[in-house]
Order: sequence, then structure tokens, then C-alpha cells
Amino acid sequence: MHPIRKQRLQIVLLIILAAACASGLVIYMLGQNTNYFYTPSQIQSGEAPQGVFVRAGGMVVDGSVERDLDSLDVAFKVTDGEATVLVKYSGILPDLFAEGEAAVAAGRIGDDGVLQATEVLAKHDEKYTPPEVADAMNAAYKAKQEAQVGPE
Repeated sequence: MHPIRKQRLQIVLLIILAAACASGLVIYMLGQNTNYFYTPSQIQSGEAPQGVFVRAGGMVVDGSVERDLDSLDVAFKVTDGEATVLVKYSGILPDLFAEGEAAVAAGRIGDDGVLQATEVLAKHDEKYTPPEVADAMNAAYKAKQEAQVGPE
């Protein structure tokens, strides 16, 4: 092989190798930064991974909000109509956060099944519900209706 051709081949192979490494690194980092949405039913059934950053949402259960008087710690339950998940959060809750309203909590699920939230999001107006929460609530409602009616 001619020395110039050999040198060109080496440069092309080096460029291909560098592009493959860069692509692999980008794909790996995108996978690390994803956070998946799980319903309380999925968390309770064990579908949601523990120790991984996830989002969970539903309606805040009436009477479940417990605030610590000495700190900003708060605990509340979120439901999708079938199951409930306990969420613990330390910080200031959004102004629109309220019992009976839709909320999404982002954090990690512990071994005890409690979501240790680092962020809590609340709906921004009366007509808005996060799409994931709305879909989960509708599916739970349909399943509940089918269970009451029974198979035809």
C-alpha cells in the first residue's frame, strides 16, 4: 500500500473512532438525565426502580398533608385512584399546592416505597392537569368502572 494511502486510511479510521466515542458518550449522558413518570399504582406494584430519579404524580389525598412545625419538611400522599404513595419533601411547596389537587413529585424511591422528593410541581390553573397524571387517572377510573360493572 502506498504510504499516502496508508496515512489517509489511518486518519479516516481515527475520525470514525472519535465519532463513535462521541456518539456513545452523548447517548450515555442522555440516558443518565432522563426521568421517567410512574403512577402510584406502578410504584406500589414495584415497576418503578428504587434509587433512580423518577417523577410520580396524581391527586393529593385530602387530609394527608403533614407539616413539621420546626422545619420545612412535609409529607403527603398522592393517589391515582387505585393506589397511594407517600411523598416526603423538604422545602417550600408551590403556592398552588393543595389537597385534592394534581401534583407531580420528582425524586428517588427508597427501599420502604416512600418517594423522597427533591421537587414538587403543582398545577398552574384550574383546568390544567399534567398529561401523565390525567392519563393515569382516566385509566384508573375506567378500570374501576369495568370492575364495578363486571365482564359482559
